[in-house]
Amino acid sequence: MIVVSIIGLLATVAIPNFLRARKRAQATRMVDDLRLIDNALDRYANDNSKAGGSFATWEDLQPYLKKNIVLYNSGGIDLFGNPINDGPVFVVDLVPKVNSSSFSSLSDIAPRDFWAPYDPEPVP
Repeated sequence: MIVVSIIGLLATVAIPNFLRARKRAQATRMVDDLRLIDNALDRYANDNSKAGGSFATWEDLQPYLKKNIVLYNSGGIDLFGNPINDGPVFVVDLVPKVNSSSFSSLSDIAPRDFWAPYDPEPVP
């Protein structure tokens, strides 16, 4: 019985930490994906002589992403099945924002300053 209680005690400590680490990894991946999209948007605008305020779709940005990464085949959908940037259109010279639903799913593990500058509602 002592062994079972020790295993139970270890499980109560380990499982929440594992789940927290998993959510933190998801948040980090989403920020990395947003950085890649921001870079792709800049490259697209530069290569196609687009001015600030011009629009770009996911299909416009996809050639500027590496083909062997998950983001390339995502179709503009994030880890939680939500559209990146709260919609299919990206604006040149505006950084893409994390989807509001995805942000609320991860806000307990990643505070607002973690998401900067990709926060959907930046604090003034």
